[in-house]
Amino acid sequence: MRGQVISKVAMSAILAAMVAPVGRAQAQVAGDWKGTLSAGGAELHLNLHITAGKDGALTATLDSVDQGAYGIPVSAITLKDTKLNLTVDAVHGTYEGTVNKDATEIDGTWTQMQPLELNFKRATAAEVAPPPAAKPAPPTDIDGTWAGTLDTGSTGLRVLFKIVNTQEGLTAKMQSPDQSPVWMPVTAVKRNGSSLTIEIKGIGAVFEGKIADGEASIDGTFTQMGNAMPLALERVKE
Repeated sequence: MRGQVISKVAMSAILAAMVAPVGRAQAQVAGDWKGTLSAGGAELHLNLHITAGKDGALTATLDSVDQGAYGIPVSAITLKDTKLNLTVDAVHGTYEGTVNKDATEIDGTWTQMQPLELNFKRATAAEVAPPPAAKPAPPTDIDGTWAGTLDTGSTGLRVLFKIVNTQEGLTAKMQSPDQSPVWMPVTAVKRNGSSLTIEIKGIGAVFEGKIADGEASIDGTFTQMGNAMPLALERVKE
């Protein structure tokens, strides 16, 4: 009996030793990162936020600062040894990088239509903090949550917009619940009478619609990467 107990303890110690390095690696890569993507003479500043759960699982979001897109959900993230891989379905992009020994730099390649060099360095929370939220203002007739479904050909993709009026004008955030629970701030909301335009530069998309009489629906077109799809939005309860 004593021998069995010792054997079980020994086996537990071996398993713990095997798991510990993985857990440490996940914890080391967690945190805030910033990098610059150079494309066609322009520079895009990107922030990467990585979180390690209690079980060691990693989650992440991406900010495209110059496009005003914060909290873009990272669909998948894996770290194997020093190799970090990201998949960002919202913008059809992937990233493959190598974390250095001190976990202070990640050198790699961002691929979105074409491969481009993208290196990240550690950043403080203050350096990558999003701009302060606009102060609220009395709600307009279209404030609230709107829902619709995009016909992508093979399946339907639900889209939600939450519109809020502020002292600086209308703002909104977007969610695609079939892809991620994360709400993504939009770049701009413009209204001219019954015409409404919502820009989401972080995913290269724009919604252009007409507000129906009674403000019960907004019928329009959702265009992403040159692909235009009809999108009818209806007001839903919170």
